[in-house]
Amino acid sequence: MSFSEKIISWYTKSGRILPWRTTKDPYIIWLSEIILQQTRVEQGLPYFHSFVTKYPNVQKFADAEEGDILRLWQGLGYYSRARNMHRAAKRVIAEFQGNFPTRYADVIQLPGIGDYTAAAISSFSINEKQAVLDGNVFRVLARCFGIDLPINSGEGKKVFKNLAQELISDSVPGLHNQAIMDFGAIQCKPKMPLCETCIFRLECVAFNENRVFELPVKTKGKVSRNRFFHYFLHEKENAILMSKRGEADVWANLYELPLIETENEVDVAELMLHHEFIRHFDGAELLPINGQIKHVLSHQNIYARFYRLENLPAVKEKKADWNYCLSENLNNLAKHKLIFSFLNKYIS
Repeated sequence: MSFSEKIISWYTKSGRILPWRTTKDPYIIWLSEIILQQTRVEQGLPYFHSFVTKYPNVQKFADAEEGDILRLWQGLGYYSRARNMHRAAKRVIAEFQGNFPTRYADVIQLPGIGDYTAAAISSFSINEKQAVLDGNVFRVLARCFGIDLPINSGEGKKVFKNLAQELISDSVPGLHNQAIMDFGAIQCKPKMPLCETCIFRLECVAFNENRVFELPVKTKGKVSRNRFFHYFLHEKENAILMSKRGEADVWANLYELPLIETENEVDVAELMLHHEFIRHFDGAELLPINGQIKHVLSHQNIYARFYRLENLPAVKEKKADWNYCLSENLNNLAKHKLIFSFLNKYIS
């Protein structure tokens, strides 16, 4: 049996049953693929169902307000993905007469879609022979064939892409792609691979050379930047002071609590002497709500602390993007995960 035949045979017995695998609709496949980027299936499933329910077709998605899409996206992170989805949907309406494209060459032109997503959509919807390369596929190929080229290098990507394209089934490329991705997720797992029951156990280079945990290889990216955020909770007559972020930084256009960023970690006494605190909140008592929370983003580590402002009759100088929001209306605001989680826990 060929590599493809073996992995498809495994998939027919052990593959996962997932809702987007029962359709050829490229729009539904696109939704699932973007939602599941850097998201576990278990976490992504509820979001998938929510989006399909609210936006059952690409026209509905294109007509939606960005804020509504971001609010539904809350908790998934990487909010640029949601914004790109909105732009892509509008392009489909404008350039493809509302018919979501299926050909790889067309799909890859849409915002937020790269080689992997275009290959997935084209192979799953029309069986175009385009091999997918995600983290699971990289891992399976690196281990089975003993490839130690970095998967995030130009040379490595080219070698893996060529190999994946050579191995893919001629007759059922979509099924092959589903199979190899599931094999990586279920059998050839990153930390606890099931090598003893693996169908490739006899020919797997990594297993036979005791290199399973050395592969795949990935070069280290740039050093992450540390940032120190201090959030302030001020409640007034059943309303909470909220702030809307700008375009130029992380979490663009999402809502959060008023914030002071410091260059280094500071204690409460130092924070109360900060010029921004004096400008806005002078005279208030500052009560820490919890300990420091580390929130990891791409190339950034956010160290966040939350404080309650007490005995503050009014904010001395309110920024233009600060406004009070009634507590019962908080769910209508699109918030990033750090704030969403905090408010869910501390605001009833």
